Amino acid sequence: MAEELLGYDDMASVAFIRNYIPQELKELLSDDDIIYFVDLIYDFYESRGLLGDEDADEDAVVEFDEEELLDYVVKNAMKDGVGKFDRDQIRFVVQGEMAYSESINLFED
Repeated sequence: MAEELLGYDDMASVAFIRNYIPQELKELLSDDDIIYFVDLIYDFYESRGLLGDEDADEDAVVEFDEEELLDYVVKNAMKDGVGKFDRDQIRFVVQGEMAYSESINLFED
């Protein structure tokens, strides 16, 4: 999970995402909603082998399709009945999390 990653801070992630998303979305999303979406993002990363593989090539470039990630998050949020958020609203959270991960060099040594 995200909290197990070295250098990753859940509350800093939530604050970063809140700063990233539009004001009207800030008013709709609770911190718990954001944490839920972040957990789904990291479930996606783990399911694609992007996290937790110490034997992986350190020089390998981490790549994935943002639309595939977004599809995964939207599908699971709908399945779990979390909020009434549309795809574009969830996209802001996904992009905010990706920006946070980049800001802390999560996928780089």
